[in-house]
Amino acid sequence: MEIKSSAFKEGEIIPGKYTCDSFDISPPLAWSEVPDGTKTFALICDDPDAPMGTWVHWVLFNLPGNILELSENVPKLEVLKNMARQGKNDFRKIGYGGPCPPGGTHRYYFKIYALDKELDSKPGITKKELLKVMEGHILATGQLMGKYKRF
Repeated sequence: MEIKSSAFKEGEIIPGKYTCDSFDISPPLAWSEVPDGTKTFALICDDPDAPMGTWVHWVLFNLPGNILELSENVPKLEVLKNMARQGKNDFRKIGYGGPCPPGGTHRYYFKIYALDKELDSKPGITKKELLKVMEGHILATGQLMGKYKRF
């Protein structure tokens, strides 16, 4: 699968509006090359360069399989209008929490997962919990990496 953003390209700097230094809203994302049999999507955004280990910025799951994009500024709600559910990030909040590195340039990976089923999990789950319930149900994955450094 391929995942892209109209806000930044692979390996480029994530614009400030999508970070803690500005509006802290989620960037627009779109994906393609979805395999047959996809029922839902899950999305995880994390930063492997965080000082304490990988920092999770976004956990979203049960996005219906016919939706191939998210517009910017996804509401920070447990359940979205399209019935997708959001988990807790490492800021201990529901929804997207933008890049906010304490120092240096960090990498942020937006990972999309095509799943063969709807997950029977409640909103508020963690990345670790999501990865566990997705086991054996991932049909394909894709990722987009952007960078950010605070000035």
